[in-house]
This record gives sequence, C-alpha cells and structure tokens, in this order.
Amino acid sequence: MANPGTPKPTPAELDLLRVIWRLGPSTVKEAHQARQAERPDLAYATVLRLMQVMHGKGLLTRDESQRSHIYAAAHAQDALQTNLLKDLIHKAFAGSGKDLVLAALDQHVTDRERDEIRRLLQDTESNEARDD
Repeated sequence: MANPGTPKPTPAELDLLRVIWRLGPSTVKEAHQARQAERPDLAYATVLRLMQVMHGKGLLTRDESQRSHIYAAAHAQDALQTNLLKDLIHKAFAGSGKDLVLAALDQHVTDRERDEIRRLLQDTESNEARDD
C-alpha cells in the first residue's frame, strides 16, 4: 500500500504536478502559462489556488524569499508514481502486480509499446542469466 505520509493528488493536481516536474521550480505564472497550452480556458486564479492547496497538502514546496513565490514538487515523480501504483495494485487488483500488468497489456498498450516491453524483458532475462 502507498506510504501513509504521502499525499494523494487529485487528477487536477496530478496534471499540475506533471507541469512542475517538466518545468522544475516555477512561479504560478509560469505554471499557468504551461497549463494554458493544454487548457486555454484555465484561469490564473484557479492555478494559484490549486498550487496553494497543493502546498498545504505537502505536494509542493514554496520558496517565499522572492516577490513571486517559487513552487517545486515536494516528491520526485518516480517516487510519487510508485506510491500511487502500489495503492492502485492494492485496491483495484487485490495486491497482484501481475493482474495489473495483464489488464494494461490487454487494453492500454500499443503494439510498439508491447515490442519495447518484450525487449526490456529479454534484456532483464539476459542480465539475470549473466549474473548467475
């Protein structure tokens, strides 16, 4: 299960986190401009409020030393995604990673991605055989 101390972002918060992970530490204005590329109707005030809420939840840190506050992700992308994935596996797949993978392979993976997965598995097997 996910680490109980790790906050669970809402879908809107995850969208904003992806922007922050991509941009790095950012002002509200910078994050707003980046989000507007995907959602032109998104208001500055909405992004500001969301970032304030995310700071309160522990999803973002805030540097208040400058006039425009700088927000940064409080958790590395891979760490947060791993915690969310653990929680999903526990809740939706009764703890079975295999069932999660099979469900993903069945409906959510392109042929190209499937070929890449095959290559990764073959590389892993080759590395394990050499280590033995």
